[in-house]
Amino acid sequence: MSALTELAARIQAAPAQADALLRRFVATHDLPLRGDGQATFFFYDGQPADEIYLVHWVFGLESRQRLQRLPGTSAFYLPVDLPRGARVEYKLEVHRDGQASWIRDPHNPRQAFDPFGSNSVCPMTGYQDPPWAYHEPHVRRGRLESFVLRSEVYGQERPVAVYLPHEYRAEKRYPVVLCHDGSDYRRFAGIVPVLDNLIHRHELKPLIVVFTDGDQRNQEYGADPRQPAFLVDELLPQVAARFSISEAPEERGLMGASFGGVASLYCAWQRPGVFGRLLLQSGSFVFTDIGHHGRSPLWDPVVDFVNAFREDPARVQARIFMSCGRFESLIGYNRALVPLMRKAGLELRFRESPDGHNWICWRDRLRDGLTWLFPGHLWMVYD
Repeated sequence: MSALTELAARIQAAPAQADALLRRFVATHDLPLRGDGQATFFFYDGQPADEIYLVHWVFGLESRQRLQRLPGTSAFYLPVDLPRGARVEYKLEVHRDGQASWIRDPHNPRQAFDPFGSNSVCPMTGYQDPPWAYHEPHVRRGRLESFVLRSEVYGQERPVAVYLPHEYRAEKRYPVVLCHDGSDYRRFAGIVPVLDNLIHRHELKPLIVVFTDGDQRNQEYGADPRQPAFLVDELLPQVAARFSISEAPEERGLMGASFGGVASLYCAWQRPGVFGRLLLQSGSFVFTDIGHHGRSPLWDPVVDFVNAFREDPARVQARIFMSCGRFESLIGYNRALVPLMRKAGLELRFRESPDGHNWICWRDRLRDGLTWLFPGHLWMVYD
């Protein structure tokens, strides 16, 4: 007998004890309930509610699903089929007295954060937070330095943060990666402890990571000709003047997620031979074969670029790591580019995750991507 079936039977047998039984249930169970292939979302706070909806970001499932009322109570539940190893971010939409509000699941302490706030997290059986994503004891930590770049391209000052590995010495040359949405990668994907841990383990070559952010982010990252000029003609020379970076293209990289992935690929396309390594996460690589793309005008330059890229992928002279969540609408576009790029002779590795368009999904693939693009001594021996 499932825990929920047993609860319903006890309430039916002793309806006067319903509130006590429900409160004990939420206090003694790890919610949502999870088993192989299914999660059951549950809501009860002791107050009457008209309706409860599960709001999630799993492309392919109805994004707003109504919970069922547990008979004779003000508790609600919803079973959802989800694969082993999946990870889902969600909220609950609570309707009371003609008003609706989105809340985190009050019975689930697991949270994930992004620039818009936070979501509850349902990790299915088989999913685990990677230990290398958090500061490990005795790891030699790198440091962050910062400077302000006066950009003529954008007509404003841009703050720049630079990660230097613990072993950094001015007399040595280091690989360098320019990272789009750098503040978000640091805050929401925890990239700094990831770098510390992987370098300490000798899985990742000691490297310098330059964190940059857009001001009008979606416009600047959406295949805007100003971004390659900013990166190549302004940012990279300033980094080279301040820090000891390699001049070899195979030791210079770009990375980004979503529109940041577009900006990275677009820069490599516009300035071939400058960056020989690309890490592209859930790239917004929307394209068309016929007709309109069906999105806002913001996407027009992106679609034009990706359509052109599909005609000549080999123009991008780089080793490329791509990742994407299976639960996001961009998965089809990312999958479709893979055979084209491989046919063009590009060295490519593609990874999918049973997750969505979010920072933890991107964090979880950093080890795969960074160590393949810039393998440390251990990885070169055992991979």
